[in-house]
Amino acid sequence: MTRKIIRIDEEKCTGCGLCVDACHEGAIAVIDGKAFLVRDDYCDGLGRCLPVCPSGAIGFEEREAAAFNKDAADKNSAHKKGMGKEPHPACAGNTSANNGCCGLMSRAVKHNPSVRKTPASNTPSELHQWPVQIRLSPVNAPCFDDADLLIAADCCAYAYGDFHQQYMKDRITLIGCPKLDNIDYTEKLSAIIADNNIKSVTAARMEVPCCSGIANAVIDAVKASGKAIPANVSVLKISI
Repeated sequence: MTRKIIRIDEEKCTGCGLCVDACHEGAIAVIDGKAFLVRDDYCDGLGRCLPVCPSGAIGFEEREAAAFNKDAADKNSAHKKGMGKEPHPACAGNTSANNGCCGLMSRAVKHNPSVRKTPASNTPSELHQWPVQIRLSPVNAPCFDDADLLIAADCCAYAYGDFHQQYMKDRITLIGCPKLDNIDYTEKLSAIIADNNIKSVTAARMEVPCCSGIANAVIDAVKASGKAIPANVSVLKISI
């Protein structure tokens, strides 16, 4: 069918990712530094992405395209926002009180020196608690008592080979992706800092613009907590 749908000018696109956040249905993705309409059937043609584009790379066009599939788009939107509360199929028969998912159970990570190393690796893990996702972490947990906190964009560990030793060692680590989670972490982090005896906070982010959200959330959370604790931000390059 022929219908109105968005068009993205690849030459003008800067790859900032703001359109990805604005598209609730998940029709847009940044690939190799450029935004693309990856699913015609997820695009409702309303253009919420247009006003957020700083380079004017997005417009409308009339062309042959798949019809907007509202049911599929709504399901993708719910998945993107993490709205589902149902237990993961892998949790069947092993659930907890945490939204029925065993993966949300807060626990300390105790290292046995003889088995601490991961398979096929000579490098020990520096993870000290579970869960590590900001969204899944409880606000109050024993691991936060007298803790130095690391808030990291989840890509950092893949970009920086010695991330465990140089960043995670002696810190409680929480990770997230402000672009994919499509939420503001400030309120959750502020509650963690305010309700626990946090000694310091370090934010680790990638150099890409969309990753600034996690550093901004950390800075804003420390301010909102009303506590005067050290906070710093490390920016990692993609090719380190």
